[in-house]
Amino acid sequence: MTQINKNASAHWEGSLKEGKGTVSMESGALDNQPYGFNTRFEDKAGTNPEEMIAAAHASCYSMALSMILGMSDMTPDNIDTKCTITLEKLDDGFTVTKSHLVLNLTVKGASESDMKDAAEKAKEGCPISKLLNCDITLDATYNL
Repeated sequence: MTQINKNASAHWEGSLKEGKGTVSMESGALDNQPYGFNTRFEDKAGTNPEEMIAAAHASCYSMALSMILGMSDMTPDNIDTKCTITLEKLDDGFTVTKSHLVLNLTVKGASESDMKDAAEKAKEGCPISKLLNCDITLDATYNL
């Protein structure tokens, strides 16, 4: 069995609303990137957990779709995926309730039916989709 381990770290100082933190990734893609209450709930500069989950889901989904297309001898010209994560306050606290994927896919020589089938398989099968415990939806545009 292949096992891949990746890591990221977070540092936090202070209370929830007045405090601040930084997040870093092993790859260096984020290096002491600021985050805090204001970047999560008040649209201030910096990142937040939901934005990082959205990036993870969009990128994982795109790679999974490329793999699934390749298994049917189709090579995508482009896969553009946007992901929106929805965080809602429920009775038991804040919860990620939705991940909405918006796909723009171009595969020359493929039928729309083949692209749609691959897109749905990727939505169900990508590792981040499997990780998320929320409603996952997909809107797609298929270009022949």
